[in-house]
Amino acid sequence: MAKKRDYKKEYARDHSSTKAKKTRALRNAANRALNPGPGKEVDHKKPLSKGGTNSKKNLRVVSRSANRKKGAKVITRRKRS
Repeated sequence: MAKKRDYKKEYARDHSSTKAKKTRALRNAANRALNPGPGKEVDHKKPLSKGGTNSKKNLRVVSRSANRKKGAKVITRRKRS
C-alpha cells in the first residue's frame, strides 16, 4: 500500500528556506516586469537555480506548458549549418 504524502512537510522543505523565498521573489519580479498574459509565463533561459539572472537578455515569454516541460534546463542556441 502506498504511503500518504505529507504535503505540509514537503512545503516546509521546498518553499520556506531563505534561498527558496529569494528565488521565488526574483521569479515573481520578472513576471511583473514582462506581464506575459494569460496562458504564458516568463522563462529564464538560464534558470535562477543555475546562476541565471533577471536581466532582459535572460528572459523570454513562452507558453505555460513549454515552461513546465523545460524545468531547470539551460537553453542554448544551436548553430545553423
